[in-house]
Amino acid sequence: MTEFTSVGRSATDRASRYGSQLVKHFTHKDLEGSWEDGRGFVRFSLGLAEFEAFEDALVMRVASSSEEDAAKLRDVVERHLVRFGSRDELTVTWS
Repeated sequence: MTEFTSVGRSATDRASRYGSQLVKHFTHKDLEGSWEDGRGFVRFSLGLAEFEAFEDALVMRVASSSEEDAAKLRDVVERHLVRFGSRDELTVTWS
């Protein structure tokens, strides 16, 4: 099976806080997920989102079986992070 992945980066000195908040938000919506020791994941019907907190950034990786679903996952993750981080004016750069 082909996997389509994208890696996003959001510069912040509060990466662990935002990663934890994202995982907690999505798991409250009955999605499988976990956050521990600065790393986490959420399993969506479209694919998998992984998060890792670094000292200066939150790094996100989305993986899906189609390019379209990967794009949808990128959008969902980015919209939520930008909303949660509006006070810090967070943005995401994807590669």
